[in-house]
Amino acid sequence: MGKTTKAVTKKFQQLKTWLVKIIWLAFQLSLFLIIIYRIVPVPITPLPVIRFFEQAFGDDPVRLKKDWECIENLGSNICLASLTAEDPMFFKHYGFDFEQIFESIKKSFSRGKKPRGASTITQQTAKNLFFTPSRSWVRKGLEVYVTVCLEVLWTKKRILEVYLNIIEMGNGVYGAEAAALFFFNKPAYKLSNTEAASIAACYPNPRRWRANKPSKYIRKKQVLIARYMHKIGKLPWE
Repeated sequence: MGKTTKAVTKKFQQLKTWLVKIIWLAFQLSLFLIIIYRIVPVPITPLPVIRFFEQAFGDDPVRLKKDWECIENLGSNICLASLTAEDPMFFKHYGFDFEQIFESIKKSFSRGKKPRGASTITQQTAKNLFFTPSRSWVRKGLEVYVTVCLEVLWTKKRILEVYLNIIEMGNGVYGAEAAALFFFNKPAYKLSNTEAASIAACYPNPRRWRANKPSKYIRKKQVLIARYMHKIGKLPWE
């Protein structure tokens, strides 16, 4: 009995050692990629891979449109529209908009529902870079770690640039440049206020809505975004 207990304990210690090594390796790899992606365009993220297999084995046509462009080439309209729609306080917070988080919790509990997300653009960039759409407390914790790393190691300009290049903007369409070409047959820097606002209005569920054929609901959002987007002010790098 004693030998069996010792053997089990030894196996447990070996498993624990390997687990610690794997966690440490994952931490080092993620930090390495975050540092590399501060300069190098992001080649691929988990979501397009998942969507590709969903399309390949589902009813939707297989589509993967992705065009990386530096933020200067994307133009200010899509930047301002995205900030207005998703994170108006982007340049004033450090990755987490606690005021919006608390407001979301307050509204959700007053209605007897689960709190809805109030993710900043930095949090969304962290999620899109490394994680799948599935939700769990473990993923949320890891997302917080990546969000902090992005705010510390990247500039706000770089965070927004990566966000606009990897975000899902349609069924098989990723990034602002690909969305502009797909929906409006023009590069992103030529998007008008209303066109940029229409793309940004679809962000919560881009596979359900189309920027070039907005529903009544999306059109209302588009009008509001276009009306308020220039209240953000001039972009710091312009």
